[in-house]
Parts: sequence; C-alpha cells; structure tokens
Amino acid sequence: MGDRPKLPARYEQVKLLGEGNFAKVYLARHMDTKEEVAIKVMDKEKLIKLGAVQQIKREIAVMRRLRHPNIVQLHKVMACKSRIFVVMEYVRGGPLYRHIPANSGLKEDETRRIFQQLVSALTFCHAQGVYHRDIKPDNLLVDEHGNLKVADFGLSAHADTARREALLHTVCGTPLYVPPEVFARRGYDGAKADAWSCGIVLFVLAAGRKPFRDDDFITLYRTICRGDYRCPRTFSPELVRIVRRLLQPNPAHRITLLQIKETDWFKKGFKEVSFYIDNKDCLRSLDGSEEPDLCDSDSEDETAMSSSSSGSSSPVAHGDGGGMHTSVSAPSLVNLEKMHIAAARAPEPRIRRIKSMNAFDIIASSPSFDLSGLFEERGEQLRFVSSAPVNTIISKLEEIAGQVSFTARTKDCQVSFEATRNGHKGALAISTKIFQLTPELVMVQVCKKAGDTAEYRQFCGSELKPGLRGLVDGLPEDGLPPTLNVA
Repeated sequence: MGDRPKLPARYEQVKLLGEGNFAKVYLARHMDTKEEVAIKVMDKEKLIKLGAVQQIKREIAVMRRLRHPNIVQLHKVMACKSRIFVVMEYVRGGPLYRHIPANSGLKEDETRRIFQQLVSALTFCHAQGVYHRDIKPDNLLVDEHGNLKVADFGLSAHADTARREALLHTVCGTPLYVPPEVFARRGYDGAKADAWSCGIVLFVLAAGRKPFRDDDFITLYRTICRGDYRCPRTFSPELVRIVRRLLQPNPAHRITLLQIKETDWFKKGFKEVSFYIDNKDCLRSLDGSEEPDLCDSDSEDETAMSSSSSGSSSPVAHGDGGGMHTSVSAPSLVNLEKMHIAAARAPEPRIRRIKSMNAFDIIASSPSFDLSGLFEERGEQLRFVSSAPVNTIISKLEEIAGQVSFTARTKDCQVSFEATRNGHKGALAISTKIFQLTPELVMVQVCKKAGDTAEYRQFCGSELKPGLRGLVDGLPEDGLPPTLNVA
C-alpha cells in the first residue's frame, strides 16, 4: 500500500497516525460532516499471507458488539477489491502513556477517575463474554475531555454463553502486563487476566513507572511470579491495598474487577453509566438487555427494491480504487445476474429499508476472507442474508409453513406463521420480516411471537433452515446453514 491510499468515498486523508504489520491507520475527515475519524486500512493479500484473518475477524466481531462510552467506537467497515477499511472513532488525545508524568505519576484523584473508567469499560466487556487480554497504556486512549477509551481488541477472546466459564489457553499480550498463569501455559480465566493488567496500569498511573524490573525476560518472569515490587510512599494505604489485591500472583486469590467496584476507594466520586446514546441517536442499555427491532414496525418509510443496476458484475470488478462498497454489499454474497433475471419475471413487493442497520452483522468481502457466518442466532431471533428475489423468499416461507400445517399470512414483506394446534405453551406463532440492505441484498429476520421456545427452536432447526437451503448466498446445496460462531 502506498503512503496515500485511496480512502473510501467522501473521506479525505489528513495524516498517517501509525502502522503495523498489515495495517496503517490514517486520520481522515468526512467531506460533508467534517467529522474526523480514524481509518484502519488493511491489505487483504497481506492479511492472508500473515495469517491475520482470524485476528481481524475477531477484532471486528468484538468491536461491533461493544457500545460503551469508554470504548473506541466502530462506525463502519468498507471494502474494495484489495483492501479493507475500518472506520473508527478518532480519539484526539492519543495514548494514555503520553499523559502520565514519568517517575511521579498522576495525582490519586485523577488516577482513580481514569481507573474507574477502565474498570467500567472492562466489566461491561466481561458481561458480554469478551476479554481484552492486552490491556496496557498503549491501547488506552484519552479524548479531548480527558476521558479514557479502550482500544485494540485484536488479541481479545470471546466466550460463548454456554462456555462462559471455560478457561483460555492462548499465550498472548505484552509480557509486562501478562499475569503469571499465562506465562505458565495453563488454562486461565480471561477476566482475572484482565484484572492483573488493570493492576499494572493502576500502578503506572499513580507511580509514573512500571512495578516490575524488565531488564530481560527471565528477570521479568521471576519478579512477576514472585509478586516482587514495591509501592511508592506517595501511595495511600487504600491504594496500596487495591494494587496488592490486583497484583496477586495466584489468580484464585486475586480480586475481581466487580469486587474492586465495591471498595470504598473505587466508589469515591464514581457514577456508573447505565444508558448511553449511540451514533444513531438511540438509547441503549449497557447490560445488553434491550435488543431493539431493526425497523420500526409503525414506520411508513418504505421503498421499492431496485432492480436496475449497471452490469452483472460486482461493483469491485471495475478496479482497485473505484467501486468502493460497504461490507453489506460484499461481492461474495451478490449474484447480480440472478437478480436481473428474477426482476424481469415478476415485480417485487415493496420492501422496508433498514432503519438502523449495523454492517458488521453480515461482513464478508471475498470467498477466502469471510468475516461472518451466513446465519446469526440471537436467542429467539434468527437472521440471514440472501440475494434471492423477495418473491422467491416469500414463496419458500409459505411452502415451509404448508409442509408443517402452519397457517401463513403474507402482507408486503412480512410473513406470519401460526401453528394450527396448541403446543406446550399454546400455539406457536412466528413472524418473518424482509429488510433491504442494498439494492442486491436483503436480510430476513425471524422472531418467535408466541408459544414454546423449545418448539420454536426445533422448527427452525428441522424445518426452516433446511427449507431455506439454496437461498442463502454461498451455502452449498448439500449442507445446512451454519450458526454464527465468531471467536
């Protein structure tokens, strides 16, 4: 990649912020809104050669689910033929370490304020089953108001709900901030590992230096395993106790971040964030309990699905710089020729647009760089993406309903199923809605409205998914759709 790569449309490059093995990060400005953003530019071929696909896949999947005022926000992901563009919040103040006076540290009240924001962000991550595993001042940014922003989730791990208590085994992170159990190559608790790293950060904030000698790796390892460090005399007794409980070499005796939040030292001046406004001006709950519908059911904002497009090839086929597309219109998911033929045969029903669609739900950029599953399941909700004509999808849904003796009612782009006999908790009722992502792609959202959850899941697994085989892009004819499982 050159020093000045062509950025996505409507963004102008301001300067290079930094670079790594397979990515460069640029400060860019939106030409219309003048908003400054950070754009990470990644070369697809280099990602594949360096074996970094899983790391980027994990980082994007994790960041899309973390919406917290003290976590760097992911705005959008775009791609062209050879590059991936990740557009993120620009944090003007830069890395935290630039704001810490060497060998003296910050005053205790300021140390506490920043530490409170770090713990608030990480306990939120842990509640979502996400463990950062590389907490250090380099990955902690400060905005123009002096507030902390956690960044760089490239080494993070995600525990599936069913395996939330499982131990992690990957050795990763920066040695000075890595706990003894990770060095020992035993299974470790991701939350306890993050707590240790927070202890190091807390020490650095208050002292302006590192707690352990790192002249060489052997010395560092021994001092970490022994817990061999001394707190400066400037530390208050309460702060010393917090540091010692966090930098406990035995993870079984180490305090958790949730327990830290209950200490008097931490509580001083702390106000927990309960709700926040996201970049779509929507009120969101930090506990993730409120999962809003993708489209307001009362909205009149509808549009006809486009059936005219120039040519039958992917937009990225016209060259590297041109044909920029968002991740939702990735070429591996689109078959425009099939769309044109179907559009000529029958008019499409009017279809709802997504009111607030998060592109990261369906990221994919090429067959060899698939960043998402084809199906995504969230509790009693199922979503899938298709380039099949809307009429075809509706007909298939009605056919599936008939095969299991369900009553099907269709209105515009919504198909409702209802069982003709009562189940364990009354008649099973299911709603399916079709939303337009792009002129070439639609997303189908399936929700249980009434009835027994076990019966609903059985219907989805044994009838709905097999019946939709062939309508989900890239799905082999002889295979069932996989559920989303992004590490």
